[in-house]
Amino acid sequence: MLQNYIKIAWRNLRKHKFYSFLNIFGLALGLASCLLITLYVVDELSYDKSFDHAERIYRVNSDIRFGGADMKLAVAPDPLAFIMKKDYPQLEAATRLRDKGSFLVRRTNSVNNLKEDQVVFADSTFFEVFSQPLLAGNVSNVLSQPNTMVISERDAVKYFGKENPVGKSLVLDDKETYTVTGVMRNMPAHSHFSNLNMLISMSSLSESREDNWGSHNFNTYFLLRKGTDPQKFEKNFDTIIKNYTGKWVQKIMGASLDQILKSGSYIHYTLIPLTDIHLKSERQAEISANGNIQYVYIFAVVAIFLLVIACVNFMNLATARSSNRAKEVGVRKALGSERSSLISQFLTEAVLLSFIALSLALIIAYLTLPIFNNLANKEIEFPFGSVWFWGICIFTGAFVGVLAGSYPAFFLSAFKPLKVLKNAVATEGKGGYLRNSLVVFQFMISVMLIVGTGVIFRQLNYIQTKTLGFDKDKVLIINDAYVLDKQVNAFKNEILQLPDVQNGTITSYLPTPSSRSDHTFFPVGQMQQDKAINMQFWSVDNDFVSTLDLKMKSGRAFNKDFPSDSTGIIINESAAKILGYADPVGKKIFSQNEKDKKDYTIIGVVKNFHFESLRKNIGALSLILHPSSETMAVRLKGNDVVQTIKQIERVWKSMAPGQPFSYRFMDEDFDNVYRSEQRVGQIFITFAIISIIIGCLGLFGLSAYTAERRTKEIGVRKVLGASVSNIVGLLSRDFIKLVLLAILIGSPIAWYGMNTWLSEFAYHIDMTWWMFAGAGVLAILIALLTVSFQSIKAALMNPVKSLRSE
Repeated sequence: MLQNYIKIAWRNLRKHKFYSFLNIFGLALGLASCLLITLYVVDELSYDKSFDHAERIYRVNSDIRFGGADMKLAVAPDPLAFIMKKDYPQLEAATRLRDKGSFLVRRTNSVNNLKEDQVVFADSTFFEVFSQPLLAGNVSNVLSQPNTMVISERDAVKYFGKENPVGKSLVLDDKETYTVTGVMRNMPAHSHFSNLNMLISMSSLSESREDNWGSHNFNTYFLLRKGTDPQKFEKNFDTIIKNYTGKWVQKIMGASLDQILKSGSYIHYTLIPLTDIHLKSERQAEISANGNIQYVYIFAVVAIFLLVIACVNFMNLATARSSNRAKEVGVRKALGSERSSLISQFLTEAVLLSFIALSLALIIAYLTLPIFNNLANKEIEFPFGSVWFWGICIFTGAFVGVLAGSYPAFFLSAFKPLKVLKNAVATEGKGGYLRNSLVVFQFMISVMLIVGTGVIFRQLNYIQTKTLGFDKDKVLIINDAYVLDKQVNAFKNEILQLPDVQNGTITSYLPTPSSRSDHTFFPVGQMQQDKAINMQFWSVDNDFVSTLDLKMKSGRAFNKDFPSDSTGIIINESAAKILGYADPVGKKIFSQNEKDKKDYTIIGVVKNFHFESLRKNIGALSLILHPSSETMAVRLKGNDVVQTIKQIERVWKSMAPGQPFSYRFMDEDFDNVYRSEQRVGQIFITFAIISIIIGCLGLFGLSAYTAERRTKEIGVRKVLGASVSNIVGLLSRDFIKLVLLAILIGSPIAWYGMNTWLSEFAYHIDMTWWMFAGAGVLAILIALLTVSFQSIKAALMNPVKSLRSE
């Protein structure tokens, strides 16, 4: 019986090649898009799951409000991990990481350095918490001694070739020598540790202090014992804050913790599951740039929409052509076929078509995967060797076939044989209402995707063109200026002599991804906690303000002609507002830590500039005059950038032989902050176009069927004098009404969704009516172009042939 069903289904598909092609290609596009998005979603959801006991590993997050600043940190105080390990038996193991950024690395017998972008200090317990296999070395002691390190398998080959690295040494930044005590397997690609290639023993870090509860610099991870409830365990943080942080606050500020909390300040520690970090954490001091769970949800919904739209096409075309198969149903029923066998026949046709479409979809997805990977910045591969992948494909093919073919099967099998054979069956009743509803649904989704694409690209354009308060164009950033050591100022002076160099500054701090530091300040003589202000604390040189083209609101910038500027400080407008001074210039503020207290005189107020993402409001910022030579920013005139970079490189090599010369541009740094949004926008518009194409395929088929069904009517109208434009308007009118209804339904939904997305940005565009009107006009034009082809073709047909057709 099944073989007979398949044979009849195949004959029917071959007989109606045009409609079969529309169905198969539309369904294949939907399935291919759904497959690519599913691979993306699975890839995003798989982060950090490869570690043993991943479900019991948590990171400590810190939420702090103090001195007018709200901080959401991925780091915790130095002593927290091991105090809690000592006091709470529910904690099986704890470890910390301290990210120190990039280092220049070389072997002891070499003079040429290589740049390692992410080198971290790690506790010896790292391998107790994370089951990262060691290829060489002993897990129990690889990081137990100062000046020891573990390197990845990749770096072992890079620096030592085929030699055994254990026992050999590497020199970092031409200063400290570290002995390699272990080689670990490369970190999993699907981990927020994926870029970690070097772990240095935490005991090598001089800044680590057991009693420093105020400085939050350590990414802290806990491995909880089996059966421990993380939410209940979190309550122990309150005790830690009371017993330890409170004493530290009293010692440094002379105020009790209760007094601090009563003023509206707070400090909270919470746990986040390891497997949630990649998608659900976007905090300061993350080990790596993370993804965004919202984008996963968005793409998952888009995948479902695309699949549903493709299924809608099938249902539309199948029910529209029901009259062509009505006599077949009538004859079969007259010959004794039961309704169940007819349903089976039509479902078999749908499933066969679905599997043909699935086969084509796999080919399309495989061929376009490199393009998709480039868009999404992924390295996704097809899991052809996986049983679950093929199982899901088979299930999807069957499910989509049954889903798409269910309504046509039940609709067609319900025809009464007597009415069908007398040509008295009405195929436009319920089937017509359903088709109209499905067309509305298709274009509703298309309108939503068009609006979403427009909003995303307008927001990105707003980011690119917004006045930032500094000039990011034509600024060259030279990395690792610190290797020049005492020659750094001589290097700067020589660079400034180049004809195409306008200005330059030596600093570790820039308003694009760079170092960050914050301090708490008080007005001199007023060390009350309610007078505290927490702000960014940047060490810069005399040329920082002029190089970045920052604007002064009052006072002045640093000037080498004023020796007193060594104790001067410049604050931004946000800091001035929090301090509450009518005129801050000349006022004194001070900062104090456990070691010393230092007074600063405010010499100027710089206008607010965006030194963090536009997702955040501009916070308080201060600049002090102090050597800090991580990088050098050079403003170019832009006459011959390539030649100028070559000249700068020659100067670098003459002063820092053996050191790699690397650079980047500030505007590229700025763009990288919003790279994920740019990728989302590109992917979004790609799938929006695909959804429109699928919808148009269905509309094209329906318009062709409508024109075919109304052939005689068109002939009569032409004989009576109707023009081509009259006929085209007649055939297009009904479809345009459906598209207009889709616009009315889809626009409010699109507004809500994009308004939610924009709320993530402190600075964003306002959605206006013309954005939705534009999307609606575009949808109408697309529908008109799709329908008009068939309408014009029908309108130009010879009426004599039309009236003779049966």
